[in-house]
Amino acid sequence: MAKNLIIVESPAKVKTISKFLGQDYTVEASVGHVRDLPKQKLGVDEAHDFAPQYEVVSDKQEVVSRLAQAAKAADTIYLAPDPDREGEAIAWHIATLLRDKCPNIKRIEFNEITAQAVKNALKHPRELNQNLFDAQQARRVLDRLVGYKISPLLWKTVKSGISAGRVQSVALRLIVDREDERNAFVSEEYWVFSANLMPENGTSFTVTLQKIAGKKAQIGNAAQAQELVDRLTGKVFLVDTVETKVRERKPLPPFITSTLQQMANQRFSYTAKRTMGIAQKLYEGIDLGSDRGLTALITYMRTDSTRIADEAQSACKTFILDHFGSQYVPAKKRVYKAKSSAQDAHEAIRPVDVTITPESIKAYLSPEHYNLYSLIWQRFVASQMASASIEDTAILTSCDNTLWRAHGQRVLFPGFLVVQGQSHAEKDDLEDLPPITQGQTLACLGITPEQKFTQPPARYSEASLVKELEEKGIGRPSTYASIISTLLDRNYVVVQERHLIPTDLGRVVAKQLVENFQQLMDVGFTAQMEENLDKVAMGEENWVSLMRHFTDDFNPTLAKATTNMKSIKQGIESGLTCPECQSPLMIKFGKAGSFLACSQYPKCHFTSNFDRGEDGKPFIVERAKPEVVGTCPKCGKDLVVKNTRAGSRFIACTGYPDCDYTKSFSTGVVCPQCGKGELVERSSKKGKLFYSCSTYPSCTFALWRRPINKVCPLCQAPYLLEKKSKSGTSYICSNSECGYTSSEDDQ
Repeated sequence: MAKNLIIVESPAKVKTISKFLGQDYTVEASVGHVRDLPKQKLGVDEAHDFAPQYEVVSDKQEVVSRLAQAAKAADTIYLAPDPDREGEAIAWHIATLLRDKCPNIKRIEFNEITAQAVKNALKHPRELNQNLFDAQQARRVLDRLVGYKISPLLWKTVKSGISAGRVQSVALRLIVDREDERNAFVSEEYWVFSANLMPENGTSFTVTLQKIAGKKAQIGNAAQAQELVDRLTGKVFLVDTVETKVRERKPLPPFITSTLQQMANQRFSYTAKRTMGIAQKLYEGIDLGSDRGLTALITYMRTDSTRIADEAQSACKTFILDHFGSQYVPAKKRVYKAKSSAQDAHEAIRPVDVTITPESIKAYLSPEHYNLYSLIWQRFVASQMASASIEDTAILTSCDNTLWRAHGQRVLFPGFLVVQGQSHAEKDDLEDLPPITQGQTLACLGITPEQKFTQPPARYSEASLVKELEEKGIGRPSTYASIISTLLDRNYVVVQERHLIPTDLGRVVAKQLVENFQQLMDVGFTAQMEENLDKVAMGEENWVSLMRHFTDDFNPTLAKATTNMKSIKQGIESGLTCPECQSPLMIKFGKAGSFLACSQYPKCHFTSNFDRGEDGKPFIVERAKPEVVGTCPKCGKDLVVKNTRAGSRFIACTGYPDCDYTKSFSTGVVCPQCGKGELVERSSKKGKLFYSCSTYPSCTFALWRRPINKVCPLCQAPYLLEKKSKSGTSYICSNSECGYTSSEDDQ
């Protein structure tokens, strides 16, 4: 029996770490947190120093029993959850549960899952860090007090089942405030001008208008634009100045959590949550075939530090020398300055082994794992390379009291750009300018005016919101993804064309909270709280004192809000009139989302879906006529297709409520398991469609993909499966061994 027990968070790590160690070690996984505050009550004793009432998580009883059995047989327990506050908390809770089974408990941590890192951690164990645990505990208790005390007010005044969050609500406010800015924005017309100029015996190039009569060019309408074009047409341009400068372009630092999330969103449209899930797998290990086996590819992905270990820098320098040459190695070792708020507990995100290039393991990676690993690998290698040398040329030309500018550039030495595929041009829109000298005259081949309008502030994308949260000090690297996913899950925000747009429910919740909890919803206050939590982690502040200071303001504010928060369950004014009775229409919040309803209900039953225009004002969406699919066997009226609140379709009688006949929406495919029922459309509690046997619960057969009632032409399987991807819809055989596939056009 092994004398040493190592406990990690993830089962995936068990496989990766086990292969590094001998028979003296057993590796088990806690599968995340094993203890937490209770779900059904507050679980915080405010009268006794905010003592948390922890309990074993309901679905972790079996895990805890397994860990306890392993602990009984061990001489030493090494707790190895992730190297951050959350990991420290997990370790602390495990130690609390297992200390009576094995008192010899140590904490180890490693930034990368390699044999060297794990063995080095075992040589240098430490005691549990009470300060780190207290910081996480303070955050947990803070969030519990805010969530469990404010949420009931929202149930009472807005809608049942919704909730508030200490940090998420501030992020929601940012999104709502940005939308309000957009709605209040008044667009103004302006014109920009470009001219195509030709030197004698040269090639033409483009200049853009900068100034008129020594002032910034401001043309506000078509008449002024045409007047300028007429005035300059046929006139000669004179070259005032030609400036050529050589500048050094330095590489960006290696990724930290926020910058990785931003880049993955910009480059691949990955959500922050998806990015972190992909990175987690790269960190824990990917099977790279018989030669390498299960291999961890990147260092820990929750970090705000740009620091790189000396060994990693040395290995990267060797790689650059071998693959690019000495001229691509910088004269001095690259050191990137972290932000003042950075905890600097871990390295930046980098490849564990720089010699494992993305292309060399592409065959073993899924597309998303390849994309993210390539991003991380390229950014790291580039960060350790020599700067690029760029020659910038700026030409100023004048004509009849107007000043025009051209900007060109060329790469003299690509430096780090070779790794990022930018060795020839820095920007595609900058042309290579012809040789031009000061005082030279240029013929004008044409002037092009272009009408434009000032644009409102851009909505937040996930990338720009993460950047804003980081800059304002709201949340920490480990929380950005959960902040955004929580807003989406609560239906406070939706994503349209990669932008975050507040729903009516989100706007109402934000308004209620801002009006009644001004300090809690203040960006500066939230950022200060993060700094205070950092002080707790460093042992500079007591977490109980922090909680007392917070509740001294929060509790009176809560009591006041309990009395003063206005109820809007009757809905909010839409500014629209009921088409049936001319009464005001109200925006109400139902289980399936917001909708319009007549304020005279129950006298008037009018309801409708609605949308909003560019000005943010709502308008009625015409209701589509339901699809008639047959005749009701009970009353003879039409049967139509309807949707459940969760999203799946069903068949219902138009005679409802007098006739309550309904049936499931069938795919026409006979159940392959029982042969009696048909596969019908259903939806999970979270609104995800699936297909199961109509005889359920007698038959439990189910599919996530939509079955198509068509025989496979290759193997004669009784049905096909619909497969959707970015490239479109295709159909594959239900027999996984067949391999048949066809496009949507073939059906």
